[in-house]
Amino acid sequence: MVAFSLFFTLGVWYLQQQAALPVLPVYWPLAALVLLLPRAQRKELAFARRTAVLLCAALLGFCYSAWIAQLRLSDQLPDEWQGKNIVITGVVAEMPREHERGLRFAFDVDGVQTAGAHVPRHIQLSTYDEDSNDPLELNAGERWQLSVRLKQPHGSSNPYNFDFEAWALERNIRAIGYVYAKGDNRILAEQTSSPAYLVQHLRETVRSHFQKTLGEAPYAGVLAALAVGDQSGISQDEWLLFTRTGVNHLMSISGLHITMLAGLVFAITFWVWRRSTRLTLWFPARKAAALAGLAAALFYTLVSGYEVPAQRTLYMVATCTAMLLLSRTFSLSQLLSAALMVVLLADPWSVLSPGFWLSFGAVALIFYVTGNRLKKQHWLKEYGKVQWAMMIGLIPPLLALFQQLSLVAPVANAFAIPLVSFVVVPLTLLGTLPPFEWMLYVAHEAMVLCMYLLQMLDQLPYVVWAQHAPPAWTVVAGIGGALWMLAPRGFPMRPLGALLLLPMFLVAPQQPAAGSARLVVFDVGQGLSVSVQTHAHALLYDTGPDFSGEADSGSRILLPALRGMGIAQLDTLVLSHDDVDHIGGTKSVLLGIPVTNVVSSLPNRHPELQFAAHNEACADGQSWEWDGVRFEMLHPAAAHAVQAAEHDNERSCVLRIGTGQHSVLLTADIEKLSESRLLKLHPDALPATFLVVPHHGSKSSSSPAFVDAVHPRYAMFTSGYLNRFGHPKDEIVERYRAAGSQILRSDEDGAVSISMDAQDFKVERYRASHARYWQQGIRPAVAGS
Repeated sequence: MVAFSLFFTLGVWYLQQQAALPVLPVYWPLAALVLLLPRAQRKELAFARRTAVLLCAALLGFCYSAWIAQLRLSDQLPDEWQGKNIVITGVVAEMPREHERGLRFAFDVDGVQTAGAHVPRHIQLSTYDEDSNDPLELNAGERWQLSVRLKQPHGSSNPYNFDFEAWALERNIRAIGYVYAKGDNRILAEQTSSPAYLVQHLRETVRSHFQKTLGEAPYAGVLAALAVGDQSGISQDEWLLFTRTGVNHLMSISGLHITMLAGLVFAITFWVWRRSTRLTLWFPARKAAALAGLAAALFYTLVSGYEVPAQRTLYMVATCTAMLLLSRTFSLSQLLSAALMVVLLADPWSVLSPGFWLSFGAVALIFYVTGNRLKKQHWLKEYGKVQWAMMIGLIPPLLALFQQLSLVAPVANAFAIPLVSFVVVPLTLLGTLPPFEWMLYVAHEAMVLCMYLLQMLDQLPYVVWAQHAPPAWTVVAGIGGALWMLAPRGFPMRPLGALLLLPMFLVAPQQPAAGSARLVVFDVGQGLSVSVQTHAHALLYDTGPDFSGEADSGSRILLPALRGMGIAQLDTLVLSHDDVDHIGGTKSVLLGIPVTNVVSSLPNRHPELQFAAHNEACADGQSWEWDGVRFEMLHPAAAHAVQAAEHDNERSCVLRIGTGQHSVLLTADIEKLSESRLLKLHPDALPATFLVVPHHGSKSSSSPAFVDAVHPRYAMFTSGYLNRFGHPKDEIVERYRAAGSQILRSDEDGAVSISMDAQDFKVERYRASHARYWQQGIRPAVAGS
């Protein structure tokens, strides 16, 4: 069973790496052939049959997940209805959550009033208060008529980044959009009788109870997240603290909390049940306790929002309960294998989630270091052994998935796990009941103590180890080394397992050779950010947009990508001009990675420069050379460095990067006035192999004379998907196409990587090189202002 489940998992994982779904009728009969294979008596035939069974297990996993994917992808928003007004009716399917400008919520569509329109059954909507004089007040379970504008799920596509489109598919969110404030939006019914919506209404009631009871208490948001899964009340600084100290898994509805609660209910029920002879004779105490633990896990999972990570834990608990009720004797590996199969059957996309690998890996490690060991130890020593196993055994997956480790995580988890799981969570859940609301204050004080201790740890000199993404073979070797080190006492030369961990730290990505450069034009939506790497130096040009008060492209996109690529520090950060879509991630970058020098057109006292160790103004005439690669600043004029121009766009820092016969021109948001200046003063420097098109393809830039002078082989438009400005404009795109340029767009191609030296120039589109079947094709252009 263990081998079968592992090969089934391999098949599911392999399907999720495909660029297109297979034609299933060809594969299903082949997978079913294993059922017809006779049992063989001879060893060589038995081996052949076992091999066939395992191969068919992988094929079954592949076919099953492909079939489920086809069913889910069949319900999607048609291209022609993207961005159009559509009137729909349906139910607010979950507790609305606040964002910086309104509410965000899931909506189940049960009717479409607009003739000819098709809307998927499950969508995600947002409201924006500034668009309406009378903001909507929506509650879970209410039935509404809404006028909406939708688009297909689309996220940024960058190396070492979160895949929003895969996340949306896993949660069956087949369209996203917003409520059109000027439409006919009205409530149709205050409550529906569906049990699922009643649970959501209960969650919202609990959250309101928390807000009323705790008021402005500093960690009320953390308690709400632990009780009902609403993480909107946890600030970005708090998440950063949790991540740096390695306890972020505790501050949401994690599998650990559900398991702990189920175990606690199991223990209490077992203790009470076995003291009644009548109850024990009627039904075994252990089975009754298992059912009670499963009920507690189900209740907590539902109240927390039935999120996918919680579902995985629930399925594992249900599998354990089923095996116990069937009175089957099973090993720990069989138990984990059965849970693995149940999770994958319920959610084939779980293999894409880091939480899937970390949760199953952590449980497997616990079984590995505690199961089937002859010597019984004191519980405190056993707990220490488990913490040691987590610290060593999770190094390979953490480096592979996140490229960083919390060095204080073992200490932080040693006190945070029992404090949060056994004190904060139980008291918080009891505090949801009106008679016991006073327990919320006790839970909050316990959380205050936990946060104080975490903040003390965070002040230590070395808290986080961050590095490059390790090659796959080093991760495999590291896993083997960790298992060797954690093997039972008596296993030969256990300390030597540490040697197999070293390649993950020592084998770094290959740096560009002298005289060559590697660039990445990131997909940051409507904005710009470009990294430049030479043999021994690194530069970042702009930092992309600020998405909200709690999220920006610096923390969400750039830092993970830079870390994964092996860029540990920046020699220069260029901030082209004072537009939020170009410098919105600056604070996160300056706080997250060492930056030697900042070059910008911003005033010296600009807020974004307060964390810069050294900064200077960009100006025409600046130039330098790194490792045989030439950097030249062509704009703005020196006078503009100290005196603002008529428009921020015209002060944009224009940077030319060249080696041999190839060059890249970064123009930010310059408009026709600046283009004229460049044509007059730098006509010889303008021809470029690769051009990041000015101002995202706006009509105010890319004059015919400028396009003819640059005459790029590649013209890259950095524009957001279906952005409200309508960038890039069709006539600008056609202007570059007519000039012979190959058109690249971040909203269609994702991040674009460039490798260049004196002779060669190579371009790679991330959406093409890492294509997945859930990604949509090229989107239609949308008219805009």
